Amino acid sequence: MQRKHYEADHEDYRATVREFLAREIEPHYAKWEEDRLIDRSAWLAAGASGILGLSVPEEYGGAGVTDYRFRNVVFEEIARTATTSFGSGLSVHDDIVIPYVLHLGTEEQKARWLPRMASGEVIGAIAMTEPGAGSDLQGVRTSAVRDGDEWVINGQKTFITNGIHSDFVIVVCRTDPEAGSRGFSLIAVERDTPGFTRGRKLHKVGLAAQDTAELVFENVRVRTDNLLGTEGKGFLHLMENLPLERISIAVSAIVAARAAYEWTKNYVFERKAFGKPIGDLQNTRFALAEMRTEIEVTESHIDRAVLALNAGELTAVDASMSKWWATELQKRVVDRCVQLHGGYGYMMEYPIGRAYVDSRIQTIYGGTTEIMKEIIGRDIAAEFQ
Repeated sequence: MQRKHYEADHEDYRATVREFLAREIEPHYAKWEEDRLIDRSAWLAAGASGILGLSVPEEYGGAGVTDYRFRNVVFEEIARTATTSFGSGLSVHDDIVIPYVLHLGTEEQKARWLPRMASGEVIGAIAMTEPGAGSDLQGVRTSAVRDGDEWVINGQKTFITNGIHSDFVIVVCRTDPEAGSRGFSLIAVERDTPGFTRGRKLHKVGLAAQDTAELVFENVRVRTDNLLGTEGKGFLHLMENLPLERISIAVSAIVAARAAYEWTKNYVFERKAFGKPIGDLQNTRFALAEMRTEIEVTESHIDRAVLALNAGELTAVDASMSKWWATELQKRVVDRCVQLHGGYGYMMEYPIGRAYVDSRIQTIYGGTTEIMKEIIGRDIAAEFQ
C-alpha cells in the first residue's frame, strides 16, 4: 500500500531540510561526535534555514506551522543521514520547550523569548529529572520560595538535554511542599543568572554529540514573572504537553527503524558470502520480510497519531501506546540490522553502528516502557470503576 501521509508542500520542505543537512550538519558531524558537542553554529544555521521553531507564530519570528507532518519530515531526514545527536537536541527545543512558552507564556514572555528561540540564538532545555527523581516526578526536591518579587530556587537536576548549550531552562520546582501534586510550578531560568551553574557534561553510551548535563541551582533569584503558566499547576502543565513529547519520540523511533532497515536492505544485496549476496539467503529474506512488515504496520499507526495530534485529538494514552511500541520496535530492528551487517555493523564508521548506540535510550527517556504500560493499564482499569 502506498503511504499517503504527505502533500506537495511537505516534499518541498523535505528538499530544504535535505539541503540544510548536507551543507551544515553532515560535513561536521563526525567531529562533533568525537568532541561530544554540537557546535552552536548549527543552531543558528537551523534557525536561518527555517528548520527551527516551526510552530512559533510569524509575529514572533517563526513559520507559524502547526502541521506536525513538517516536523515528521525533519525527523525522517535526520534519521536518513544518521545525525541523531543533532535531532535529539532539536526535538527538546522544538517539541517541548517552545510549546510550553507558546501555550503558557504571557504576551511579554512570548515576545521576550520566542523570536530568539526561533532564530537559534537561544537554546531551550527543560529540567525535570533529579538524582533521586526520574519517572516519578512526585519525588522532585528542587524548591522555589517566593521572596518579594523574586523566586529563590535551590536544587539539582541531571540528565538534562541541551544542558551545556541551553540559554533558557524551564525548571520544575516544588513551590508548596505541603500541596502534593498541586505544589509544583514551572519557572524559567536564563543563562548567567547568578547561582545557576552547570555540572558535568555527562558521558553517555550513545548520542555522543548531544550535550547532556547536570544543572545546579544555589539561591538562584529570578523575577516572579518568570513563572510559566499558573503557580501550583506545574504538574498539570507537564501532563498537558505529554502527548506531543511522547509522539515526537515515537516518530523519531519509527523513522530510525525505517532508516536502519533501508541501509541493511541495500547492504545485504551488495555483500556476498558463499558466492552470492547474503540477501539471497532465506534467513536474510525472512528477517527483511519481518522488519518491513513491522515497520509499515507501525508507520501507519504513527501516521494516524500525528494526524490526531494535528486535530487536537491525541490523548496521553494514545501517545503512550505509540511511544512504547515504536521505541521497542526500533531497538529490535536496529539490533537485527547490526547482526545482518556482521562485523561491519559493530563499526562506528557505519551508520548502523551509530544507530545501535543511539537507540538504547529511546525506551527510557520521555517515560520508560514500563511507565507507558502502566498509564495504558490504568486507563483500561478505569473502564471498570
